[in-house]
Amino acid sequence: MRCLAARVNYKTLIVICALFTLITVLLWNRCSSDTSLRFLPRAALVAPSPKVGDASISSQQHPPQPPEPPPVVGVVSGIKYEEIDCLINDESTIKGRREGGEIYMPFSWMEKYFEVYGKVVQYDGYDRFEFQHSYSKVYTQREPYHPDGVFMSFEGYNVEVRDRVKCISGVEGVPLSTQWGPQGYFYAIQIAQYGLSHYSKNLTERPPHVEVYDTAEERDSRASSAPWSVPKGCGLSRVHDKSRATSVRQFSAPGITTESSDGVSLQLGNSKDFILSLDIKFISNGSLSVVLETTEKGPPFTIHYVTSTQLIAFKDREITYGIGSRTAWSTLTRDLLTDLRKGVGLSNTKAVKATKIMPRRVVRLVLHGRGFVDNVTISTTAHMAAFFAASDWLLRNQDERGGWPIMVTRKLGEGFRPLEPGWYSAMAQGQAMSTLVRAYLLTKDQAYLNAALKAVGPYKVPSAQHGVKAVFMNKYDWYEEYPTTPSSFVLNGFIYSLLGLFDLTETAGEKLGREAGQLFSRGMESLKAMLPLFDTGSGSIYDLRHFMLGTAPNLARWDYHTTHINQLQLVASIDNSPIFRDVVKRWKNYLKGIRAKHN
Repeated sequence: MRCLAARVNYKTLIVICALFTLITVLLWNRCSSDTSLRFLPRAALVAPSPKVGDASISSQQHPPQPPEPPPVVGVVSGIKYEEIDCLINDESTIKGRREGGEIYMPFSWMEKYFEVYGKVVQYDGYDRFEFQHSYSKVYTQREPYHPDGVFMSFEGYNVEVRDRVKCISGVEGVPLSTQWGPQGYFYAIQIAQYGLSHYSKNLTERPPHVEVYDTAEERDSRASSAPWSVPKGCGLSRVHDKSRATSVRQFSAPGITTESSDGVSLQLGNSKDFILSLDIKFISNGSLSVVLETTEKGPPFTIHYVTSTQLIAFKDREITYGIGSRTAWSTLTRDLLTDLRKGVGLSNTKAVKATKIMPRRVVRLVLHGRGFVDNVTISTTAHMAAFFAASDWLLRNQDERGGWPIMVTRKLGEGFRPLEPGWYSAMAQGQAMSTLVRAYLLTKDQAYLNAALKAVGPYKVPSAQHGVKAVFMNKYDWYEEYPTTPSSFVLNGFIYSLLGLFDLTETAGEKLGREAGQLFSRGMESLKAMLPLFDTGSGSIYDLRHFMLGTAPNLARWDYHTTHINQLQLVASIDNSPIFRDVVKRWKNYLKGIRAKHN
């Protein structure tokens, strides 16, 4: 019995030990698994690569790999972040993340799929993510609109820096467009916008700083003793000019050259401002050159303004603009920053190439040929010079029918007949009117007002007869930005055409402005009736091609949508009809993703 009891106790002890060992192993495996899932990165679970020469591993075999662990990203407050497949419209799959009951999808995917916008920014030393449903902003309407005030929000426009502006012509002083052709052409809309933007900036910005570098008048002793350099064989003298009733500089630099080291030169040394202005008159072929130090390492750049009709050229840090013959006194005003960047970015495509080169210092001015010069200045801005360059171009280039023909083919889209060179645009007519009216109000020169009155002509002529008027549903007059066949009914261009009519009506008075007033009234009636046709419930529509052609709607990009809102805010300041206030409020909500109610 004693032996039997000893045997039972021995067996019991073995069983107990075996159970204890089994429980220990199970608990150890569970703890190890939980720890690896919660705290170890995925790479830590992969066996190390064998070292060369390791005798325990065959050269033709690899150690067995552990199974891929669950795709756990991390743990915060006990909640696991796990990868999860997201099936999109039963068509494609992307990787998302799950946090408890929430699913997170990559913003890079959401940005493209929903056309929304966001970025990480620093705020009070911390990162935060800023999300926007749209990318464009609405300007606050400051005050009721009037013809001598700021034009809409154009003080924020910088027409000359657009990549579809080839350059500012040295002959005409206005932008040359490449919007629909790389060769460049004068586009009345862009020229009027150039003028209106500088006019508006002049009203909203502080007066510019102007540095006078030379004047031949003896009363300005500092400027009259400017540091001119006259090489051997060249000449510089002060003479009296009867036509100007003032003293001027007469210069002579034999030989027609654009070498910046030759010629009569004036040291400038301005490192703050880059708007050069001077009065010039050539009595021979010649040039004036400006030497610029830039942010680019190496020799300076030189911009040559030559007495030719050449548009623009660039080679080996030498940029050339033709400025015409200049055989009569004229003021040449050039934005050296714009001229530099347009020259360096010159290309054979529609778009000017981007460049980071910036001017650092205006070193000197060099004159070649024979002529006269006076009033050399460098300033921060010269907004009124740009405004009058645009106004005078419109005055010189208006045709006998009162329009500014656009000399390039324009194809609006499939289903529309192309517009052949020579077509008019109601938007061009309207913005030209707004520019000319402001020039008249500043100068009281009747020529500007007469040109604005003459510009009414194409509004009365149907598009099919080389005018800009369309009629919607045989009832509503519409002035076409693009007088296509069939009619396209572009909204923003139509509203700009109405603003021009309003400016002219208010300025010309009851008698002279009667015709413009009637056209404006009929246009406003059409706008009030047709505005709901441009509302999608989540945005606005650029034109009515979906109605005219039976195609998909041409949705307005967000920048065009905000243009519509800005225009309607302005219209609401001169016409208190409830539809304008209601549409503005609704369309502003669309910018935040607030849609119209569904059924």
